[in-house]
Amino acid sequence: MKELLYLKDDQLKDLIEKLFIGYRETFSDSKRILDKYSIGLAHQKVIHLLSMYEGISISELLKKLKVTKQSLNRVLKDLIKLEIINFQKNEQDTRVKHIFLNEKGKKIFDEIFDLQKKRIYNALLNSSSEEVINFDKVLKKIING
Repeated sequence: MKELLYLKDDQLKDLIEKLFIGYRETFSDSKRILDKYSIGLAHQKVIHLLSMYEGISISELLKKLKVTKQSLNRVLKDLIKLEIINFQKNEQDTRVKHIFLNEKGKKIFDEIFDLQKKRIYNALLNSSSEEVINFDKVLKKIING
């Protein structure tokens, strides 16, 4: 790994490709489940965030997804139609809506997560604790720019 210290363009291109393929494979694992419910990757991202941030406001969800209101609105309408989410108005400010997964939404999340968990778990299980810790640190640095 010493050659990575020089951060040559070919090595960075290879790393970017691995990130892309890792992302693609992790999310393609859930395609069968998404197809079963007639939803796509955009819906999966919202479902995932709602599972992580129960009761998140629409404005906070927009910030986390970095999408337009129009894009999010389309996805939320689909999730409402499929009876996957519920809204609650904020008690202090009724203009603010909080979004929750209902039981059906939680079930869909669990199905997706169980598939994705297998791939990630196996990769981590077959890595040393040092590799896992360093990988996590590098991912955080990539996320934070």
